[in-house]
Amino acid sequence: MFKLINAVIAAAAVAAVITALTTASAPLDASPVAEPAQTAMKACNQQPWPYLNCVGTPFGNPNVRLIKVN
Repeated sequence: MFKLINAVIAAAAVAAVITALTTASAPLDASPVAEPAQTAMKACNQQPWPYLNCVGTPFGNPNVRLIKVN
């Protein structure tokens, strides 16, 4: 029983150390998005799949490949 408790405490300590070491050290700035970027993001959100105007832009999903078939 004590081995289990010690293992849980050790795991919690390791998780705490990893969390403390990987947290962001710089302050996070959550300012509003600039107007041109807001317009582009809204245009991407209003498009049906496959987001033709958004693929390859900073606002599109980088994992989407657009394959055109005639």
